[in-house]
Amino acid sequence: MTSTIDLSVQELRGVGPALAGKLADYGIHRIRDLLFHLPLRYQDRTRITPIAAARDGDDVVVEGEIRAADVVFGRRRSLVVRLQDGSGLITLRFFHFSAAQKNALRAGTRLRCFGQVRRGARGYEIFHPEYRRVEEGEVAVEETLTPIYPSTAGIGQNQWRSLCTQALKHLKNSALPDLLPAGSARYDLAQALDYLHAPPPDAPLEQLREGEHPAQLRLALEELVAHNLALQALRQRARRHGAPAIAAADKDVSAFIRSLPFTLTAAQQRVSDEISEDLTRSVPMLRLVQGDVGCGKTVVAAIAALRAVRNGLQVAIMAPTEILAEQHWQNFSAWLEPLGVRMAWLTGRVKGKKRAQTLVDIAAGEAQLVVGTHALFQDDVAFAALGLVVVDEQHRFGVHQRLSLSEKGDPAIGRPHQLIMTATPIPRTLSMVAYADLDCSIIDELPPGRTPVKTVLVEERRRDQVVERVAAACTEGRQAYWACTLIEESDALQAQAAEATAAELASALPELQIGLVHGRLKPAEKEQVMAAFKAGEIHLLVATTVIEVGVDVPNASLMIIENPERLGLAQLHQLRGRVGRGTQASHCLLLYRSPLSAHGKERLAAMRDSNDGFYIAEKDLELRGPGEVLGTRQTGLMEFRVAELPAHNHLLEKVQMVAEQLREQHPELTAPLIQRWTGNAAQFANV
Repeated sequence: MTSTIDLSVQELRGVGPALAGKLADYGIHRIRDLLFHLPLRYQDRTRITPIAAARDGDDVVVEGEIRAADVVFGRRRSLVVRLQDGSGLITLRFFHFSAAQKNALRAGTRLRCFGQVRRGARGYEIFHPEYRRVEEGEVAVEETLTPIYPSTAGIGQNQWRSLCTQALKHLKNSALPDLLPAGSARYDLAQALDYLHAPPPDAPLEQLREGEHPAQLRLALEELVAHNLALQALRQRARRHGAPAIAAADKDVSAFIRSLPFTLTAAQQRVSDEISEDLTRSVPMLRLVQGDVGCGKTVVAAIAALRAVRNGLQVAIMAPTEILAEQHWQNFSAWLEPLGVRMAWLTGRVKGKKRAQTLVDIAAGEAQLVVGTHALFQDDVAFAALGLVVVDEQHRFGVHQRLSLSEKGDPAIGRPHQLIMTATPIPRTLSMVAYADLDCSIIDELPPGRTPVKTVLVEERRRDQVVERVAAACTEGRQAYWACTLIEESDALQAQAAEATAAELASALPELQIGLVHGRLKPAEKEQVMAAFKAGEIHLLVATTVIEVGVDVPNASLMIIENPERLGLAQLHQLRGRVGRGTQASHCLLLYRSPLSAHGKERLAAMRDSNDGFYIAEKDLELRGPGEVLGTRQTGLMEFRVAELPAHNHLLEKVQMVAEQLREQHPELTAPLIQRWTGNAAQFANV
């Protein structure tokens, strides 16, 4: 027998095809889906407050009789209603109102209203209260706290409440199985859902606000367990595909390491050995290599690439931006072409005959190592024997994109091994949840001779002093970056801002050679400017955040970041990592605009106080949340419904314990649990 919570939402009162379509945008198709659409916060409408007891800023329910209602013409026309109870008078003010509304709010009518009290010129006021007409002597008020649901245009709060109340009635007559082991939590699932949709009047509002009520923790635990199980299941599925076992190629690798102009750090050597161990197995490697800006991840990837090529396999290196892809192209060419490795370059800007020839070379296996951007996973790109995929700054790609590249392997030889690199350290707490399917390696050591960058906060009004400092540094033979940031995503607006800044600096510093790089430049122009900067012909490089990753100029020792309050900490840390790559003392100046919010001050202080990428990543997670840090807002993968990181970090140890218990003792419960919380999002995560 079908449980009624499995019926379509169109079985509910008031849901037609139009509303069903809007609910589908939230992933709500069945009645049970409404049960997991949980309130963001609550209002207390369970008691009527005497008007005289209302205070500025309070959310209150007041009840009284209308003494007068008039349209008042001031700066804005408004309908002003004076409401009186036995204790005092309060003003209700409506800026948007209809003639019918005005006519209904007549003197003598009794109203019950809810809204926030504000101090006005003539005493306390409530703007646009929710209200309804009540009869003399009517006493019933709300029996539970009033939930406020996440919503969008077209679905009002009253609609959400009506739908969720109906869903709770169906829950009482249906079986919603508990999928966690007995004794894991204080509440069972049905109790927790019932409590959170309709908390009693004495519910601890502060605890609910913090997400720490036992009912919330019950659901957060289950959701985090589901995500952990989903990623573990993907790992098992990936391992079933098989992969080419890649032999050691010790002689070639040793010769390559000896040819480098530097010695590998102990951390690079350790991570390289971990990768080597993975590659010898005939199951796909899924390894995340984390390391701070400038720790030398690329050379570790090059060693793995050389091994794959020497075993007759192809390698794909994918980067999120052309600038980073170009940097990889230059590094891999310099290191591996002298060893006879045949390389190809593929981005969206490679067109016509050149593109056609490159595709032929890749399909025939002539191109052994292919460097590119998202163009690598387009349908017309076919590899002869793809054995290793290296994805750099993986969080900058959509999950689907990375998945489609791993599927370009030849089934006859198995799935390609995957090496994922990031210079944005993922906090341990987050990697336990987001990357439970990956083995993690950390390069926790910078090459010798690198100097920590000193970070200084400078207010915009001291801009002239900053310009003088740039002049002094460049006169002494060093180079500088000036990074322009804009809130707008538009390339055109970013380019305009950078152009205006470059023109302004050129007139202030006529003695310096100033270069300009932004997203709208043609690749050849961008390359030309970068080459001139690298060669020391340009003193000051003005750029948008396109220089965030992959630019390596050891002589550059000064970084100015304009409007740093507009960027995430990880992005600021990446930009700062463009300097401090040589031996001289390096500085990063954060040129901010006053007034800064408390949140803004905290973020910039974290940058000033630390050069440690992992500390900054934890701080970024604390201030912005996992979807922003991982770049997964668009994929839904880390958009938790109840769980909140880092607030629920304290559950993570228990999450791993419960997940393991389910896998070992109740494997039949894992699929329904994953389906309940992640739906189909899980299939996109095996990257």
